[in-house]
Amino acid sequence: MRQIIVEQLQHTLVEDQLVELVERKGKGHPDSICDAIANNASLALCDAYKNHFGRILHHNLDKLLLVAGRSSPQLGGGSIAEPMRIVFGDRCTASLAGKHIDVESIVFGAARDWLRENLRFVAPEAHVIFQNEIKMASGQLVSLFERPYVGANDTSAATGFAPFTSTERAVLSLEKYLNSAAFKELFPETGEDVKVMAFRHQRKLHLTIAIAFISRFVPDRETYFKRKSEIAENVRAHLRPLQSEFEAIQIDINTLDDPHSYDAMYLTVLGTSAEGSDSGEVGRGNRANGIISLSRPQSIEAHAGKNPVNHVGKIYSYFAAHVARQVYSQVPGLREVYVELCSQIGRPIDDPLASSLKLVPAKGASFEQISHDAQSIFEQELCQLPQFTSQLATRAFYATWEDTLL
Repeated sequence: MRQIIVEQLQHTLVEDQLVELVERKGKGHPDSICDAIANNASLALCDAYKNHFGRILHHNLDKLLLVAGRSSPQLGGGSIAEPMRIVFGDRCTASLAGKHIDVESIVFGAARDWLRENLRFVAPEAHVIFQNEIKMASGQLVSLFERPYVGANDTSAATGFAPFTSTERAVLSLEKYLNSAAFKELFPETGEDVKVMAFRHQRKLHLTIAIAFISRFVPDRETYFKRKSEIAENVRAHLRPLQSEFEAIQIDINTLDDPHSYDAMYLTVLGTSAEGSDSGEVGRGNRANGIISLSRPQSIEAHAGKNPVNHVGKIYSYFAAHVARQVYSQVPGLREVYVELCSQIGRPIDDPLASSLKLVPAKGASFEQISHDAQSIFEQELCQLPQFTSQLATRAFYATWEDTLL
């Protein structure tokens, strides 16, 4: 029988705290590029493993580094002087029972596919050098895939929470809008490298937005600042439905800009700072729930690129957020839910070493009843963990995951 520890939290709700800080890195941010490519490469390997061996084999690709290139953006033009470099690292299984797969071809192909599909102006063949430093998997960790049960690949912990605050929802939805097809149609000169930082003080929301401009579409300085002003107005209109949740919303865009200097504008050639000024690596981007929320417990585990079969750093990061959402949505009388999971290497992943629920009940609600109902849901979800991990091996899961948390 699994032990699920349930306790009542006595704290001020995040929504009611004086200060809240929330960040979201868009898909063109160097750290987000690394996370996405590592995950896409893992999914491609999962497909290859199933096609060649009938099942997913051991692999972890979460040690991926993007080394920034060198670029020369100029008003009305610009050029790339040195391509970006993406270095694949860590371990994976390349052969089994005499059968072999070409790991390098698979992961490089997955990276090129993602870049073509998500960064409009990045041509992988011209703008990126790929470097393969993936080594053979450890025998001990490979043997975990041969056991009659799924044993954890690591001893690690993860946490999740529900619901999102109004600030968290605003940050996630705003970045998604700034990288949407509709926004890019209105402002084609904006790249995919977007970052939104929210600072809420009481009910006043201050948004600092960084959004790369593509230099070839900006003929002069006047056009740049005119379009930046129009983007600010567009963002205000987009956020208008949130006006009732905040007393005021302040928007600052590209705050390093200087209207009196020709050099102080956020210009890029390809729409990402990775082309010339900012490197990236897996694990520094958004958490598994799509945001970086400083008022919440955080796990430092990198979820992207880890295998979805037994690497709990990935599985528990997503699963904790999922369970928190299920508990909050199904149990009346809850204000906040926090889920904590800790694995033990080799132990069955559906029997964590530690399973914790921390609940904040609404005023007047029966904690005894809430605790019982929440524990039952957690237990049901643990029983369905194998089905959840199967979803983590599909692209369809990631296409809709963040939307389910809003």
